[in-house]
Amino acid sequence: MIEARNIHKYYDDLHVLKGVDLYIAKGEIVSVVGASGAGKTTLLQILGTLDKPDAMADASLVINGQDVVHIKDKALSHFRNQQLGFIFQFHQLMPEFTALENVCIPAYIANKPKTEIEQEAKRLLDYLGLSHRINHKPGELSGGEQQRVSVARSLINKPAVIFADEPSGNLDTASAENLHKLFFKLRDEMGQTFVIVTHNEELANMADRKLVMSDGKIISGHTEPKEDVSLM
Repeated sequence: MIEARNIHKYYDDLHVLKGVDLYIAKGEIVSVVGASGAGKTTLLQILGTLDKPDAMADASLVINGQDVVHIKDKALSHFRNQQLGFIFQFHQLMPEFTALENVCIPAYIANKPKTEIEQEAKRLLDYLGLSHRINHKPGELSGGEQQRVSVARSLINKPAVIFADEPSGNLDTASAENLHKLFFKLRDEMGQTFVIVTHNEELANMADRKLVMSDGKIISGHTEPKEDVSLM
């Protein structure tokens, strides 16, 4: 599903990622932990095609069979919209839009039929227990409800991989626990692959694999799955 080889990233003279190798199987949930400044978010952004690795002779990044390092920006944007979903700590919902409208945005960008989009968005919101909140704007929702709207938005285009950056970092304990359970339910019922950057040890330890980063490298945890999760 994701195969990264020799991933480096410099910001001016700061060497943030120092030759990361990583393989993630289809249907796997992988957590990435480490101290602030270890390179976790930079790695997530590169794996999610929001940033690019620095050019190295043997560097590569293949996601769901697509080489994402050497394709042009327009094609990369289309790939990201169709294949990848994102969940952020602070939800990144548009405050002027309702829950339903926020969920629909990625599918509108993909130019899917409006009726089809809204039907799928309502299905997802109902699945996530928000059918009674579809016409509410983010300011009218609790933190846990906002995060579930962002989860629905990440799922609207049926992506192969979902990247989550501190997804429960802004939630109370009960909401965080519910979100963590939801990720595994989604994996089991919808087959998504998850890559989760988190400081939450409970969530990190629930994952199929926990990778520990320090000083731009993965220093602990298997960089390849112990078994092919896609066959489970």
